[in-house]
Amino acid sequence: MKASLQLRLSQQLALTPQLQQALRLLQLSTQDMQEEVSRMLDENPMLEMADDTSSMPFTADTMIATPQQKEVSDSRDDREDRDFSSEASDWNTASAPYSSDDEDDSFPEQAALQASLREHLHDELCLSQLDDKDRHVIGMLIEALDENGYLEQDLEELVTLLPAELNISLDDLETALVQLQHLDQPGLGARNLSECLELQLKALPKETPQRELAIRLVRDYLGLVGAHDFAKIKKLLRCSDDELREAQYLIAELNPKPGADFNPSVADYVVPDVVVEKHKGKWRARLNVEAMPKLRVNQVYAHILQQRDEKNGSQLSSQLQEAKWLIKNLQQRFETILRVAQAIVERQEKFLEHGDIAMRPLVLREIAETLEMHESTVSRSTTQKFMLTPRGIYEFKHFFGSGLTTEDGGSCSSTAIRELIKQLVSEEDSRKPLTDSRMSEILAQQGIVVARRTIAKYREGLHILPANLRKSL
Repeated sequence: MKASLQLRLSQQLALTPQLQQALRLLQLSTQDMQEEVSRMLDENPMLEMADDTSSMPFTADTMIATPQQKEVSDSRDDREDRDFSSEASDWNTASAPYSSDDEDDSFPEQAALQASLREHLHDELCLSQLDDKDRHVIGMLIEALDENGYLEQDLEELVTLLPAELNISLDDLETALVQLQHLDQPGLGARNLSECLELQLKALPKETPQRELAIRLVRDYLGLVGAHDFAKIKKLLRCSDDELREAQYLIAELNPKPGADFNPSVADYVVPDVVVEKHKGKWRARLNVEAMPKLRVNQVYAHILQQRDEKNGSQLSSQLQEAKWLIKNLQQRFETILRVAQAIVERQEKFLEHGDIAMRPLVLREIAETLEMHESTVSRSTTQKFMLTPRGIYEFKHFFGSGLTTEDGGSCSSTAIRELIKQLVSEEDSRKPLTDSRMSEILAQQGIVVARRTIAKYREGLHILPANLRKSL
């Protein structure tokens, strides 16, 4: 065969660096976006924080420029003889100041560090009147505790791992374990859940009603208690409903993880991207100015670049272009988020008025078609973005969900069905809890046809136990 050359014409979408940055910024959460801005401020001298706070935040009434306006703007940006210093203010994002040097905008002060479980027990051990050997053995057991305060390692196995020169026997470990269990908070040093609950019950005053019955339950019949098999428990222990009910209350008040109280916890704070408010009878969305960095081109460097020729100013020129891209892409990011948020608000007004039970079915495609966007753009705009409403802070994704057809031809969202299930469970008779089949029948009477297996799936997603485990005396 003879080699030949052929020409073919084809269309292909090219992701320019500017478009790649715009997509990445839209995908990022507020925190990640602020970190990206902080990084760019450190790397690009053409960027700086604007100290002008007179700019008003975007609201739902702020419209994005039309394609014709964008073409005029883009053509103006490409002019070589532009006055960069005078146009620096035109590239500001209409948002609130963002400065890592401003103490008022810093993160809330962290709580004082809490002593860990092991540190607390070692402190208590130092205050005890035990001799040095006992302290040494108890100290080893403290180090073997897990984060919940349990000693999962068997003592017989543990004694074989100790060096022979320590001269520590199994009896020494058993004695030390008893001393550890009585060292501080009851339940610490237990080897299983049953022992943990029993230690806590034994620490109660002896005159506590049904204390002995509760001890027998957690020691010998904990499995039956967990299965709510009260009929079998009453037959085995020959106790009345009232006696069993009091013992059950005692057990319910115990802490199954006593060591978890010492684990330091850090609160997670969410900064909403959008705030929803009712104005003149209509729900409107506006951008949260606290989540929006306000950037501008550094006028000093822009003036220097204007006075240099292209060869000497090539690096600054490239950095200027990157600064312009970032500011422009940030503005586009916030405009897109606002448009998506307002479209969601307009479709979920009943939720804002009445809560989850009034949530309507909504999918990404519906928002995409309304705003003439691609579904992937809407998906990026709703990922890790949060909305502050009078009912609380919700992720954008919370407002999306599939729907089930009702008998009258309408539809009911899965979120509303979950709320109905929660209401049914909260109002049920605890002695005769509703089964999944019964809840399906009740919803069918309201015109919402939901299969039993769908009820079970939603119930499990809500972390609601099945009917037999919700039963009480």
